[in-house]
Amino acid sequence: MKIDSTIFGAITIDGRTYEHDVVVRLSGEVVKRKKRLSKKLYGTSHVLSKNEAKFLFEKGCDQVVIGSGQMGNVHLSPEAEAYFERKGCDVLLEPTPEAIRIFNRSRAKRVGLFHVTC
Repeated sequence: MKIDSTIFGAITIDGRTYEHDVVVRLSGEVVKRKKRLSKKLYGTSHVLSKNEAKFLFEKGCDQVVIGSGQMGNVHLSPEAEAYFERKGCDVLLEPTPEAIRIFNRSRAKRVGLFHVTC
């Protein structure tokens, strides 16, 4: 599984283009991000809530790569940061183009979340 590219509003993974935020599971499965888990609490999908962190994390995962958008607007809530820390899971938060490069090069057991707009 390889993330090919991103442009504002889209991400291409293994030749398939998605026009929404995505989560890449440990298995390589690509699913739509459940940003409502954060949006209902913060009024925006630019803050990752603890509930969304729980959706994102998988047993066996030792790294979460988060693409924070083309301009890097997404960040973790303090509760989400604490959740990942308790799970012993490294979080790498970078603008989506850089997060893609990190995700593709990583050999860790990783999950990815990629915000495709701002």
